[in-house]
Amino acid sequence: MSAALPPSVGPTGLTARALLLGRNLDLKRLDAFDSLATNPLLVQVSGGGRAVLLRSGAVVLFDVDPQAEVAFLAYLRPFVREPLDSPELEQLSISIDPGRTEGLEHDRLVMTDTDTARLQVIADILGKSVLLAHQESRVALAFDRIEPLADQLRRFGRGAGNARILIRHIGESLAIQQEMVGRGEVGDKPEIIWERPDLERLFLNLEAEYEIRERQLALERKLSLINDTANTLLNLLQSKRSLRVEWYIVILIVVEIVLTLYELFIVDHPAP
Repeated sequence: MSAALPPSVGPTGLTARALLLGRNLDLKRLDAFDSLATNPLLVQVSGGGRAVLLRSGAVVLFDVDPQAEVAFLAYLRPFVREPLDSPELEQLSISIDPGRTEGLEHDRLVMTDTDTARLQVIADILGKSVLLAHQESRVALAFDRIEPLADQLRRFGRGAGNARILIRHIGESLAIQQEMVGRGEVGDKPEIIWERPDLERLFLNLEAEYEIRERQLALERKLSLINDTANTLLNLLQSKRSLRVEWYIVILIVVEIVLTLYELFIVDHPAP
């Protein structure tokens, strides 16, 4: 996903914008903000609007005008590890109507109010969505790199000749899993749900709308396949090298026997 139009704000609505800025966001070093809520961290943005900051590297902005957004993201940049050249983006239009039932209607979320707990739930889902979008791109690239190795194994009966390449594939898939489960907490409910069980319906509706669990399971299946392929090729390579070492040992033993026999029968017993 790439940059989109600036948020539009109406008299009874606002727009939430989620951006994945990098690999993770160091929240412990962010001490310049007075938090409005924690777990996840919600802060006031200078110039108007609010923002939720997530460890996964995602930032979700609510009712923040374009100029304030640019300044806010510039301030956060030093605290972002491995920033992305083009941040992932997800956008959601929100209508505020106390007289209506909360829920999604035609790609728009209807809410009764914008209290901090509701914003935290929305930010949790949008943050997971942009994280999954980034990981889906990484897994697609990993598939493109591992596919020729699997095809080589199928056609010629041999895999890659470089163990370092295969170990990198395994490391990449493990890193993606760690970022999803560890920092992103994809598949887990936000802590605010345990304090506000009345918001669980909102959470479940958004989780279903953005297909969070389905996308997570699809990624896990693909990562498992990449891991299995890389491990299989690595085992074949190690077996091949072990067999080669065994042959070297056999050759050395034969040479040693020949030299011993030469010394016994030729050197010690020269011909008369």
